[in-house]
Amino acid sequence: MKKNTGCTNGQNNEKQTIGKVRAEIRFEIGKKAALSEPIYYECSYPQFKIADISLPENCRKITIRFPELKYYAVRELSFVSGFGMLRLGTKGNAKKSGSFIIFDGNDASASAETEDCSCVCILGELFIFENSSDFSTVKKMLHQVESECKMISDEKDMAEKKVQQLSAELNSVRNRMISAETSFAMVQNSIIWKMTLPLRKFLDFLKAVADRVTPLRYVKKFLGTVKNSGFRAAWEKTRKKLSADNDNGNKEIINSFSLSASEIKMQKNTRFDRNIKFSIIVPLYNTPVKFLKEMLQSVIAQTYENWELCLADGSDSEHPEVGATVLKFAGKDSRIKYKKLEKNLGISDNSNACIDMAEGDYIGLFDHDDLLHPAALFEVMKAICEKDADYVYTDEMVFRSPNINDVMHLYFKSDYGPDTLRGINYICHFSVFSRELLDKTYRFRHEYDGSQDHDLILRLTSIAKKIVHIPKILYFWRSHPNSVASDISAKTYAIEAGRNAVRDHIASLGMKAKVLSTEICPTAYRIKYEIKTYDKVSIIIPNKNHLDDLTCCINSILSKSTYPDYEIVIVDNGSDDKELFRYYEKLKRDKRFVICSLDIPFNYSTLNNFAVRKASGKYYILLNNDIEIITPEWIEEMLMYVQRDDVGICGAKLYYPDDTIQHAGVIIGIGGIAGHCFGSWPKDASGYLDRLIYSQDLSAVTAACLMIKASVFNEIGGLDEENFSVAFNDVDLCLKVRQAGYLVVWTPYAEAYHYESKSRGYEDTPEKIKRFQGEIDRFKKKWADVLEEGDPYYNPNLTLERGDFSLK
Repeated sequence: MKKNTGCTNGQNNEKQTIGKVRAEIRFEIGKKAALSEPIYYECSYPQFKIADISLPENCRKITIRFPELKYYAVRELSFVSGFGMLRLGTKGNAKKSGSFIIFDGNDASASAETEDCSCVCILGELFIFENSSDFSTVKKMLHQVESECKMISDEKDMAEKKVQQLSAELNSVRNRMISAETSFAMVQNSIIWKMTLPLRKFLDFLKAVADRVTPLRYVKKFLGTVKNSGFRAAWEKTRKKLSADNDNGNKEIINSFSLSASEIKMQKNTRFDRNIKFSIIVPLYNTPVKFLKEMLQSVIAQTYENWELCLADGSDSEHPEVGATVLKFAGKDSRIKYKKLEKNLGISDNSNACIDMAEGDYIGLFDHDDLLHPAALFEVMKAICEKDADYVYTDEMVFRSPNINDVMHLYFKSDYGPDTLRGINYICHFSVFSRELLDKTYRFRHEYDGSQDHDLILRLTSIAKKIVHIPKILYFWRSHPNSVASDISAKTYAIEAGRNAVRDHIASLGMKAKVLSTEICPTAYRIKYEIKTYDKVSIIIPNKNHLDDLTCCINSILSKSTYPDYEIVIVDNGSDDKELFRYYEKLKRDKRFVICSLDIPFNYSTLNNFAVRKASGKYYILLNNDIEIITPEWIEEMLMYVQRDDVGICGAKLYYPDDTIQHAGVIIGIGGIAGHCFGSWPKDASGYLDRLIYSQDLSAVTAACLMIKASVFNEIGGLDEENFSVAFNDVDLCLKVRQAGYLVVWTPYAEAYHYESKSRGYEDTPEKIKRFQGEIDRFKKKWADVLEEGDPYYNPNLTLERGDFSLK
């Protein structure tokens, strides 16, 4: 078959002059319509943008004109506020014609009512005429308007046909329902149905009893599992359930908290290559004696014995028992160092007083009412010696005081991710870092009291040479009525301190960002980075037929997107739908569209690699034709990450049409290769450790909707056409990007519906199954080391059978 590689676009090749003109902005303030002084802005012609205009208080109207020009027109002039986009009206000798406002004379202007907002953007395309009789240019523009109107009219007709089709289908369903109701009524009136009434009531009674009686409920579930999965699977599930029901569902975890006598002996007799002393710092304040004793005993029980415990006591005069208890322990163990502070200095300065006492090579952060696993320092020492770590952290558990076996939460964390840490302080406890690392930055800062740990961890990890995560629960966080583990409202000031810590840390790295608390968890943050430059973004969409899907996708982009500079590159893969080609012709009239064709057997990687060669953007968005955009700022939400030097890719959050999650990132190893996170979870779920509500670093995201730097795409050689024509090409792309030293970020704030597999279909033929298996084998061979090591943004204690972050 001969390949068709023709490429056309809708761009106007007529030569235009680019220059600068001045726009005069005038505000109308209050009910008396007092006019402010005009504000002048330079703007580029023909595309101009005036951004971040601070509105005076009580501003209700805004007027724009170009005093240096006499004859000019503006296309798609829009007033944009934080509350949406409003079309501007006209004033003076300005007249509206389709999408144009034609200005005739210096007194012509455009005006609009404003919302109650603090900033505004004015967007549009400026066209300048030498004289008022330049009808050829005007006619050309009006012709374009008429073409666009016709295009909209055609789309409306298509939508009406779709509505008629759906209406016919609805009537068909109603008829079938009526038929079914009629049949059911006939059954209800039959003699057999009436004769079996007593039996049916008895069966309903048994079901109700089974639901209320625990043993019978288990029998019911067991039989249901046997029916669906077989006897062996049912028995295994029941065995695990019975085991989990002991000790609050965490018997195996609870058993791992203690060490056998042989393990204790082995760890105490282990000799390491380095002689490291740990300084565990604990600020005290009115600590309950029972909690204090348990904390002290957990440190004394450490199998690695080269440590010191530095305690600075800021307790008030009504709690002398705190100091008396510590001194009693210190009299028996010289490694316990105690200092009574003259007054309570606050959590940060009290902690700094502990650091002043410390003489160790590494510092460990420990709260006064929590507990350490006896092997905590031993495991940290191993990580330091084996991996030359200068920052180490572990997994942790929250238990309901006073019983350590009463487990509330198990925090199985991922390895270090800078974006994840900015979104939430997931590292937290147990954190240990070198004194040399601490000396390179500030200690605790009292202005961040309540989130002082997050502030310090952000600063330390950003300069650390080797951060190691130990995927073992070695820290026990006590939950009691006055603790943050119980309720963040116990320390509401921590919320604001946390936002400030993240914002100021980002600023220290040379970036600007707004940091907002999420609704579900106030100490999990939504970060809105300032976009430095609004460079062109190329949206790449492969397509074959499926006019309805493509139209839905394109319409959602055009109607929802707020980003000012993008193009849409459609690469057609051998379509034969005449209506689709007519649609392409309409799209070409818009200079933002580039239509290319490549008539080959479907190869997703080849199609995208071909399309990017026709693209002119600094950033590429790979987008499926069965995507419907939800978020107006979807491009900005991904660009704010990809614009950074350390980020190569950013992916979006996708939903099935039933408002369940289709994609929230990819975990390497799930299902033996790679799988999506939180598949089929509710759209508004927060996820394990609230992972669905903040942006984070991941190993991979889906190419159904991702943004990648053009330079990075070219650097890694694009998508792998030879090995991954259909499946795993996006995972392979992401792994290559990470291998090149860039981060892959996923954000929940760029959202879209994904009507998955509508275009290409499922792996349901022998040929597709054979091809799919071949791609699996090639992926396993190419990324064998990654599969062996496991996904760094997952945790080895969690299952790889599915993507719900449940325990193995």
